[in-house]
Amino acid sequence: MKPARIIILAIAVLAAGLAGLLAMRLTGNDQVIVQQAESVIKKEPTVDVLVSAENLPVGSRLNEKSMRWMAWPEGDLVDGFITSSTRPQALDELKGVVVRLPMFEGEPVRMEKIADSSDRIMSALLPAGKRAVATEISVATGAGGFILPNDRVDVIMVRRGDGSNYLTETVLTNVRVLAIDQQIQQKEDGSKSVVGTTATLELTPDQTKVITVAQQMADRLSLALRSVADAQEADTSAADYLLSGDTGSPSIQIIKSGEVVKSTDEKAPSR
Repeated sequence: MKPARIIILAIAVLAAGLAGLLAMRLTGNDQVIVQQAESVIKKEPTVDVLVSAENLPVGSRLNEKSMRWMAWPEGDLVDGFITSSTRPQALDELKGVVVRLPMFEGEPVRMEKIADSSDRIMSALLPAGKRAVATEISVATGAGGFILPNDRVDVIMVRRGDGSNYLTETVLTNVRVLAIDQQIQQKEDGSKSVVGTTATLELTPDQTKVITVAQQMADRLSLALRSVADAQEADTSAADYLLSGDTGSPSIQIIKSGEVVKSTDEKAPSR
């Protein structure tokens, strides 16, 4: 055999050996990396948390079909969650409890959103310190029938002034509607509005006095529907001047022949 061929054969054998050695090292590194990754990734322990099994509107009652246990990461637990370790019989204990605020499927059940299981649903829906007061409405005075329970409204009083003038005053601002007639929740399909003759409002004690006086003074009380974006605004303002018998207020407007001719916060327009 010629020397050149021997050299070429030796080089080929050496190259094959180096390639095999390199492959073995790479495979060994992969195994080490996988083993290290498996040792680092550990499953976080979970705790069973009581959650809503379906969308629950205001006024509905909890039952075995509307609640279930869900595995929840232990590190993400929040004060107020009901767990199987702290309250193992919660599914039975909370049967019949009234939902005070809407809950969505998969949302943890919190005590702030539910009330006792008595038959007094309306008193259960009222937050501490609030009162439920009913006022008559119609399609004309209730935003065309589009006001639903849990909406926010302004209460506007219309009363006759001197001659053919009418005075309009906003006596309550951004108050919550608890019910329309006897309905305390929106229809399940959400396709129809609630047309009723009585609206029950959630008011403070001072607001309760104001609307009682306004009902005696007014020729008509109207509800003005507000945007859902106003839900976070304060709802404790009221026309307190009505309680003292004062007839002046920065929110009074004088209407004559369907036109605003004077407002107490601006000068009357020139005619």
